[in-house]
Amino acid sequence: MSEHRPTRRNVLKAVGGVSAALALGGGSVLASATAASAAGDGFGLRIAERGEADPRMWYYRFETREIGWKPAVNVLLPDDYHYSGRTYPVLYLLHGGLEDFISFDRKGIREWTAGKPVIVVMPDGGPAGWYSNPVNSFVGPRNWESFHINQLIPWIDANFRTYAEYDGRAVSGFSMGGFGALKYAAKYWGHFASVSSHSGPASLRGTAAGLQGGVVHWANLSSAAKELGGGTVYGAPLWDQARVSADNPVERVESYRNKRLFLVSGTSPEPTFWDRFNETAVLETQREFRGFLGRAGIQHEWYEVPGGHFVRPDLFIRDLDGIIDRLRKA
Repeated sequence: MSEHRPTRRNVLKAVGGVSAALALGGGSVLASATAASAAGDGFGLRIAERGEADPRMWYYRFETREIGWKPAVNVLLPDDYHYSGRTYPVLYLLHGGLEDFISFDRKGIREWTAGKPVIVVMPDGGPAGWYSNPVNSFVGPRNWESFHINQLIPWIDANFRTYAEYDGRAVSGFSMGGFGALKYAAKYWGHFASVSSHSGPASLRGTAAGLQGGVVHWANLSSAAKELGGGTVYGAPLWDQARVSADNPVERVESYRNKRLFLVSGTSPEPTFWDRFNETAVLETQREFRGFLGRAGIQHEWYEVPGGHFVRPDLFIRDLDGIIDRLRKA
């Protein structure tokens, strides 16, 4: 199994050691305000705003060339983080379409994680960014994939007490974020030991809501309208086929082998059009994906439950307990 678990820990520690401003000192979470701002200058990030008054939920807004505005991130710390001196696993939690970095705080993430030994990182992903570097944008850069993978993850590892390695990270998300979690876990298979999709689509090319390649069309239409000023994630009218294949969970099934994999979909869509379209697409594509996983003999945990397109707290908490059980212990 070791060949599926390459670690970036030593690399990240070496990068963090280039400057004392990038490393933590003593029992503090971050260095001084000046040093932490300098840390923000590493990895292509600069801190534009910060909020650290809340003992658990810390907030940062960054300047980055990857995004044409200042994306933010909430970092939810364990209850005992400030005095335990322990190192913690990290869950990267990705929001859905037309949501933002605060969305999981509104849903109840503080209550769901109370007493649990895990750091939860909740970044902006754009209202319809699809956790991708788009084929084209008419509103400036919207390279969410590069921001998250190349900048945010190493910044978190340099500024918080984390296990900066495969067994120290999980990725999960809702709806668009559930797709993003599946995509990141496969495309960057050495980053995350656990992946979860709560009502997230799992197949780009398959039939979704009666439309062949429905999720690609969904991504292109929503990104053009809400994210890219008429640009698209995958290209239109012709798709960038290489990008679609690189991002498509059903075309990367072997990348999920030896990972913990958790899937949730609803079976009774709500009466509105978008809920019907969203959860119908989720259900159809997750079933397709599970078929590929089953034929490949890849273990996965899955739930089809009544209801439409929303996060189910009981299943999220079950998932969170499984994540903590899978990752390195604090």
